[in-house]
Amino acid sequence: MDRDANEPDQLHEAGVPWPVATSAGPQSAPLLEECFECAAVPPEVMDALWAEAWRHFGPLFVRYSMYFGDELPLLVQPLRVVLAQFVLSHSHRRILRRNADLEVRCQPPRLDVEREDLFHRHKRRFRRHVPDSLDQFLGPAPGVVPGEMIEVAAYRNDRLVAASYLDVGREGVSSLYGMFDPAFSRRSLGIATMLWELAYARDRGCRFYYPGYAYHSPSPLDYKKQFAGCEWFDWQGHWLPLPK
Repeated sequence: MDRDANEPDQLHEAGVPWPVATSAGPQSAPLLEECFECAAVPPEVMDALWAEAWRHFGPLFVRYSMYFGDELPLLVQPLRVVLAQFVLSHSHRRILRRNADLEVRCQPPRLDVEREDLFHRHKRRFRRHVPDSLDQFLGPAPGVVPGEMIEVAAYRNDRLVAASYLDVGREGVSSLYGMFDPAFSRRSLGIATMLWELAYARDRGCRFYYPGYAYHSPSPLDYKKQFAGCEWFDWQGHWLPLPK
């Protein structure tokens, strides 16, 4: 999908700066590494930012086309799902049936002891780049700064076993972070929370669901690519169907 010609004007009117690339890479994939801060972003401007592969952590917005980790640099692949094209796969239906006993609540986000405890249990699964706390992802005022957010929480007998956080725009939603209790790993709760987010977005009448980034080369993030209607951003203003 081509970039909307009105997007720069929308961003400017909302007081959001529109940065330019810091350096140039190959023509097929410009090398971008940009950031800005903004504490209040209207829903339609959030849509415009997501369409240009921006994400945020609290008031800090970032986008980058290459990830320079401990090994070779990786070309970042922003993803989105066109909701009109999304259908549940057989594996998705199995995951939803497996978790049919859970109570799912879509509610305002909160930062409390219960969620911090779940976050610290979840982060034990990772060895590198482990954040200290949940508010490093959500910011100190989730749902207020920089805009609307909802929490998708799953409970088993009133025990919080999974939670994910979804930014809400006018025509789209963007998944910011998900976590689950490792004691329930067999339930595939990471995928389940994404499916509940997709259902929430569809019920709101949204057009797009942004699950975040993966990479063009194989990686543990490839689970984000396993949704019908998935597109990727080419870093030149176009969204293209993801090859099957």
